[in-house]
Amino acid sequence: MTGERLVYLPLGGAGEVGMNMYLYGYGAKGSERFIMVDAGVTFPDMDGSPGVDLIFPDIDWIAERRDQLDAIFITHAHEDHVGAVGHLFGRLDVPIYARKFTAHIARLKMDEHGFHGDEVHTVGAMPEQVSVGPFKVGFMPISHSIPESSALIIDTPEGRVVHSGDFKIDETPGLGEPFDRGAWSSLGPVKALVCDSTNVFSFAEGRSEALVGPNIRKIVQEAEGMVVATTFASNIARVKTLADAGIAAGRSVVLLGRAMRRMITAGVETGVVKDFPAVVSPEEARDIPRGNLMLLATGSQGERRAASAQLSRGKYQGLTLKEGDLFLFSSKTIPGNEVSVGRIVNALSEMGVDVIDDKLADIHVSGHANRPDLQEMHQLVQPQILVPMHGEHRMLREHAKLGESTGIASVVAPNGTMVSLSGNRPEVVEFVETGRTYLDGSTQIGAMDGIVRDRIRMALNGVAVIGVLIDEEDEPLLDAWCDLRGLPEVGRSKAALAELIEDEVGQFLGRADDKTILDDDKLEEAIRRIVRQTAQEEIGKKPEVSVLISRLAA
Repeated sequence: MTGERLVYLPLGGAGEVGMNMYLYGYGAKGSERFIMVDAGVTFPDMDGSPGVDLIFPDIDWIAERRDQLDAIFITHAHEDHVGAVGHLFGRLDVPIYARKFTAHIARLKMDEHGFHGDEVHTVGAMPEQVSVGPFKVGFMPISHSIPESSALIIDTPEGRVVHSGDFKIDETPGLGEPFDRGAWSSLGPVKALVCDSTNVFSFAEGRSEALVGPNIRKIVQEAEGMVVATTFASNIARVKTLADAGIAAGRSVVLLGRAMRRMITAGVETGVVKDFPAVVSPEEARDIPRGNLMLLATGSQGERRAASAQLSRGKYQGLTLKEGDLFLFSSKTIPGNEVSVGRIVNALSEMGVDVIDDKLADIHVSGHANRPDLQEMHQLVQPQILVPMHGEHRMLREHAKLGESTGIASVVAPNGTMVSLSGNRPEVVEFVETGRTYLDGSTQIGAMDGIVRDRIRMALNGVAVIGVLIDEEDEPLLDAWCDLRGLPEVGRSKAALAELIEDEVGQFLGRADDKTILDDDKLEEAIRRIVRQTAQEEIGKKPEVSVLISRLAA
């Protein structure tokens, strides 16, 4: 026994959909050499992370071991896989490897944060491999909803590991490489398959991207007013399908939203998109009859600042929707975004705009493998070990049960679970503290720092600010003053709440003993208790209280 081991450790993406980040390590315990796979983000919501701009994995554990990290490999250019590279690179500072299109997007991310871009290295598809530390890593083309998606073939001293990345089995993907069953069946022997679990509860056969084109063309052809369509900007194949449908119907195509324009430009510049239709600018579109326009807009998930949301609120870049226009959601609503998407749909309905989504027409197919596709992938690769990843905990667990049902040793390993892949079965060997990092404006803050927690508490309970001025004799010089935010002005007694609080605090100051008046901490705590008690009696809420004590020197 050498004491060396092969380990897998997810820092994000296992126990959730999005924010993908995975580590593979080999070596003696405590001195392993690591590679990182993907560095993704997820997006905030007003319920759990109000005011936050982005969320990405907490990398403290690996940042503390940065001298053991040899490289980062990016499987594809979706935000939940590449979106954090620029934000986190300064703490990691290791080479980044990706295929041409993904590398182009990664360099744009790096440039936004002041890096030169030469930190990102372009790699070809298998059989080309990159040697880093004890690993040899190759990019295996796989079909997904963005060009040049790749699984990673990771050769280690303990055997071959296949990291699927996001995938589906699609032989006619529109853009990108078709799924090659022959290539996948020839990868063995495979020690471990670390596999996408997103659609494990979808029992229907997976459907090809090629199926949606005719349906979209028919709908656009029959539309009379202006047509707007939204989808994920990164789903270039779908964007092209929509654009082609517009051209076929005699419409001029307009790209709305920075992400949409950036993705198409990146696709053209890297050669993965060779025949995207000509587009017109929003300014040119204003002079074109409405019935001859096809707008392709960002914001399929209801993002408030995206083009779709702004159109639903009135106008975007001089373009407006009217009664009789048609709006297509050629996408699936990610769980958690239903309210924001519903808000847009209802706003469009109030305008008299007809809305068609994937429930009303066959205009979307998932980019992830349904259960039959997962079963086929297991059969093609024939791994000794299955490690489900990219999915909520219930998805990981169901996928592990699916593997075990066919005799594949499987393990449920949510974020922070270090698994040894060295034996005949996966073994959980350690638990690592993991969490989330918030991008709040231009500052990165920890999820446990209390900032977002305090923001939520203020949103739920309101805020009361109390000021007290003490003179040189350590006595109240003036009555206390109170400023309220997010609270009713009048309570049960029909008197002004702020005045009631000021009176209660003033009476307390008048009877407080010298020991309390002289001690800022005791004084602050007593005032806070009075304010919360008064508010509770008047309005049934206990606000967050900020006490300002000023003392005048003799």
